[in-house]
Amino acid sequence: MSRQRVVVIGATGHIGTFLVPRLVRAGHDVITISRGTRSAYVDAPEWQQVEQVTADREQEDQDGVFGDRIVALRPDVVVDLVCFTIESATALVDALRGTDVHLVHCGSIWRAGPSVVLPVTEENAIPPVGEYGTQKDAIARMLQQETADGGVATTSLHPGHISGPGWAPIGPVGNLDPAVWRTLSAGEPLLVPGLGAETMAHVHADDVAQAFELAVEHRDAAVGEDFTVVAPTALNVRGYAALAASWFGQEARLESVTWDRFRAVTVAEYADASWEHLSRSHVFSTDKARRVLGYAPRYTAEETVLDAVRWLVEHGQVEVAGALVV
Repeated sequence: MSRQRVVVIGATGHIGTFLVPRLVRAGHDVITISRGTRSAYVDAPEWQQVEQVTADREQEDQDGVFGDRIVALRPDVVVDLVCFTIESATALVDALRGTDVHLVHCGSIWRAGPSVVLPVTEENAIPPVGEYGTQKDAIARMLQQETADGGVATTSLHPGHISGPGWAPIGPVGNLDPAVWRTLSAGEPLLVPGLGAETMAHVHADDVAQAFELAVEHRDAAVGEDFTVVAPTALNVRGYAALAASWFGQEARLESVTWDRFRAVTVAEYADASWEHLSRSHVFSTDKARRVLGYAPRYTAEETVLDAVRWLVEHGQVEVAGALVV
């Protein structure tokens, strides 16, 4: 594979933490764009070989100069990890049009609406619900049409719920409530909305980074396509809770309640997040990413969330009733 000049926008986030070192190890020249307000979640020596640029993408989009900034860096590849509106995506595409750049965009599995047929594929997903998924779907469709029309060469990748060391994963009831971990670690009753059969599609940040690296490496195969990037397994509420409790030597004690009851006793932010995740009840196929890109995830969903929880416990970021026994 030839050496390429790769610009990574949003480089110190969940994906970039693992992607930037991968690209450096692969021999690429890497330029990162971030607001400069934080460092990567996991340190790596490869960051010393990276040209780091500080920029506020949101402000520069408003000023109409962000796309010109990217073009001036003379990239062969632009990896955009922090684009959330069709207006922002269109502005970047307009700036890149006429160059030979490969634009690799980070979307989301929420471009797919609630499950109808399982597993969900790139072809059978139903239209999204909610502003976030609607914007991500619109961006992906715009990019695909742009490439089909002979414009900018684009690829979009759509990760699941990204987890890894350094931040909290989406938990067993579909939210970020830290109290859930203490409840399960103590063997206390956990309220579960609905049946507990609803599913979540986790993916390890390093596996997402692998998929982006593969898209960079296999431009000809990736251009004009979109790919779902998740772990090879998915967790439902009951199974996830039982698994998490077992990490602390406990059995999960689950109490099934109505959504109304769950909302009545749960902080609104967490109850809303649970509904957003569990009402979709996603299970995705990675067949296309495997077949076209050679995507080979290292982490199951179970290993993914354990990696995140272990980091939280070891760094005192979550209150639990006992030590991990795994």
